[in-house]
Amino acid sequence: MTKQEWKNKAVVTKFILLGFGNDHELDSLLFLVFLAIYIVTITGNIVIIVLMAANRHLHTRMYFFLGNLACSEICYSSNILTRMLLSSLGGDRSISVNGCFTQCYFFGCLAAAECYLLAVMSYDRYLAAYKPLHYPSHMNSKLCLQLGVASWISGFLSNSMQTFLISKLDFCGPNEIEHFFCDSFPMIKLSCSDTHMVGLVTSVVAGVCSPSPFLWTFSSYLYIIVTIMRILSATGRKKAFSTCSTHLIVVILFTSSILTVYVLPHHNTQISPNKVVSGFFTILTLLVNPLIYNLINKEVKEAL
Repeated sequence: MTKQEWKNKAVVTKFILLGFGNDHELDSLLFLVFLAIYIVTITGNIVIIVLMAANRHLHTRMYFFLGNLACSEICYSSNILTRMLLSSLGGDRSISVNGCFTQCYFFGCLAAAECYLLAVMSYDRYLAAYKPLHYPSHMNSKLCLQLGVASWISGFLSNSMQTFLISKLDFCGPNEIEHFFCDSFPMIKLSCSDTHMVGLVTSVVAGVCSPSPFLWTFSSYLYIIVTIMRILSATGRKKAFSTCSTHLIVVILFTSSILTVYVLPHHNTQISPNKVVSGFFTILTLLVNPLIYNLINKEVKEAL
């Protein structure tokens, strides 16, 4: 049935999230897996925030940004995983249209904010490595606060136009979203309106929010690596790189996944590969991030 034929039928009031299939036994297993991931993710990030607040040795610029990153990941994982847990537990995969728009909006905002926070953290590491003598004066408390606030505001503003345009689309059926949460591209594909403009805006937003911070991060780390290689002592080079390695791992995991799903070309007829990669960066990277910072970072381990 064509979109025009659907448009003459009815207006969609709710969507069905198809998730990972209709196997009830699989739903039970997925519930346990998602619950374990959610508990570890929330606990790990809360531990980071508590350590930042309680340990005076962690009252530094880098850990201020790390605390912001932990807050964003708590909100990010709660936005996605709580809905997945309810669907896996109760078997009800329906979600209202407004609820779907809301989840899509906060998902995009938090993902963009995390991209900006990671870029700001790389700039902080660049100043610490490249201009260590001027670092305290350049990266002062006022600038830290301004960069943190700017990252959050930029993240929420960058996704506002996209979500507004999606909310103005007509959805006449079918109403089954081939995904485990309300994401922009799967929703756009279900619309019976002209989606050229909103698809273009979605690609532009993804292209600005992900590659730009990534290029900023990449440039910062080029300067960092060059600076580290100039250090004569092998022990000094190792110590300098250890302060940046955890952040670099997180950046690579998060940004490469977003680029694969939203920026690189994909076929409209098949979303399953994107769904798998999307699951990697929305679920697994959020699980890995606090573990990386807790298990690899020496200062965090000492604080623990």
